[in-house]
Order: sequence, then C-alpha cells, then structure tokens
Amino acid sequence: MMKEHDVRIVFMGTPDFAVASLDILVRNGFNVVGVITAPDRQAGRGRKLSQSPVKKYALENGLKILQPERLKDESFLKDLRSLKPDLQVVVAFRMLPEAVWSLPPLGTFNLHASLLPQYRGAAPINWAVINGERETGVTTFFIDKEIDTGKVIMWKKVDIGEDETAGELHDKLMITGASLVLDTVKKILTGDFTLIDQKDIEVDTGTLHSAPKIFKEDCRINWSRDVSSVFNFIRGLSPYPGAFTEFLSPDGTHHFVKIFKATKSESAKTTKSGILNTDGKNFIKISGKDGYINITELQIAGKKRMKTEELLRGFHINNDWKII
Repeated sequence: MMKEHDVRIVFMGTPDFAVASLDILVRNGFNVVGVITAPDRQAGRGRKLSQSPVKKYALENGLKILQPERLKDESFLKDLRSLKPDLQVVVAFRMLPEAVWSLPPLGTFNLHASLLPQYRGAAPINWAVINGERETGVTTFFIDKEIDTGKVIMWKKVDIGEDETAGELHDKLMITGASLVLDTVKKILTGDFTLIDQKDIEVDTGTLHSAPKIFKEDCRINWSRDVSSVFNFIRGLSPYPGAFTEFLSPDGTHHFVKIFKATKSESAKTTKSGILNTDGKNFIKISGKDGYINITELQIAGKKRMKTEELLRGFHINNDWKII
C-alpha cells in the first residue's frame, strides 16, 4: 500500500467547479505534481488573455502547470510522462485520449456531477433541474474508452430544492464533489473499494436521461408548455447560459430578455399562452399553458441583471407589449 503523501497526483480541470477538488487535495497534503488545464484564451471587450480558475489557483499555490492545445501531441505526452503520475484526477476537463488516461498505474478517475449512469454528458446539472429532478449527486469513476461509462468507485446523493437554480445546485455539488474526490483518492490508495459496472446499476425511474451540451438556440422559452416545465427550464438555465425570450414594444422594437428567477402560479382557467401582463411598477407575468410565470429577476439586452421592480422603475413596460 502506497503512503498517502507519497503518491504522485496529476490533476486535470479548468473551471471554478474543479478548483474546490484541487484545493481539498492540496490542503490535505497530497503530492500534486502537476496541473493540466486549458490554454489561456482571449476574453472580454479588450480581448485580453484570460487564465482558467484552475490555473489561477495553481499559480497561487506554486503548482506545476501544463496547458496543451492538443492532448495527443507528443511534446505534451512527454511532459506528462516526466511527471511520473501514480494517479490522475479529472474534474470538469475534456475528453482524454487513451495515451493519457491509461498512463498512471493507479488509474485515472473522473468526478461527474450526477448519479451515473443518469445524466451522462456535458451539462448534467442543468438537465437535472430542467427535468424537475428532486435528487441528483456526484459520482467518481475510472475513465475508459467511452464517455462517462467507466466503472463507478463512489457516489454521494444531493437533494435539489423545489426553487433551486442550476447555479445554486452547482455550488452545492462543487463542495460535495470535492469531498468525494478526497474520499476516492484515499480509497484508491488503501485498495478499500469495490468497482460497480454502470450496466449493473438499477435506474429508479427506468429511464436514462442524457445531458448534452446546451447551445444558445436551445435556451429560448416555449411559453406553450405547462408552467411547471417553463419554471424548471428557467431555473435549470440560471445563471448560465440563461433562458431567454423576446419582448416586442408597441413601436416595433425587439428586446432580448434573459430570465434568471421566477415563481409560478398554476391556474385551472384556460389561458392563451405567451401573454405579457404587468402593472408597470411591481410585476411582470407571462401566461403559460396552465397558469403564469411571474418574473422576479431578468436582464434586458444592454442593461444589467436586476429585480423586476427595479427594472420597471426605469424602463416603461405596459400591457401593449408582446412576447414573440
């Protein structure tokens, strides 16, 4: 059995979600010999080079950093081999070629933000909320040739609040996931674990849901759906990438609107979908198939995100406005 602090760990990740897992390994004294993260990218109006959150953390903590454009490049593989990793930990990174994930003798494991085999794919947090799930979790599994299908090492369940947004759930899973990464590393080093084939995991609902990447065109709200579905759609895309609709003012101007928070009120009355109603001061509500969505936080293109009553103090909207 290898001693905990002798094991050479290479960590791979890019966004904030991954930082918590890297941090918990560093704070617990593990020997992180290298950090692999995305190359710096131009961002913002000034097109300045932007570093990933994982790179920023690694710089602050004096960790060795590799930023390959291509994971199959021999120069990168040579640098990776020179680190002599015993174990690789992957959190919110990209698909790895076999030459990378098969390198360390103790294997390469990934943290995924769902209870596998449910919600395999790039956006498991968003889709769990969009689909109205009341429970999700985090899973660690050994990477193999197929995406998100490797044998499960450990998992932890997390409840989803009725009004919880994807952003709020993200933050919960980030912390729970970091704890699971730490537990998983310890289990691997002691050998005290039993791998579970995902094909042998019984799915409670009997239906497997996928979690494909979400593109801008997928984020338009369909007001003809029932209000529970619209409500879940809004919170499942909040704060990013953001559910949107368009307002049409009486002068013919189109206003692109992102909706970040809302409440729902179901009604037995038959209502024509997609009708805007407001008092011009405190509320904006839009009809769905079986009730209303009351918008509480939104952003109109060119303005900052704000609460509805704040927007209405400086932006005149009335019942002559349309939803398109």
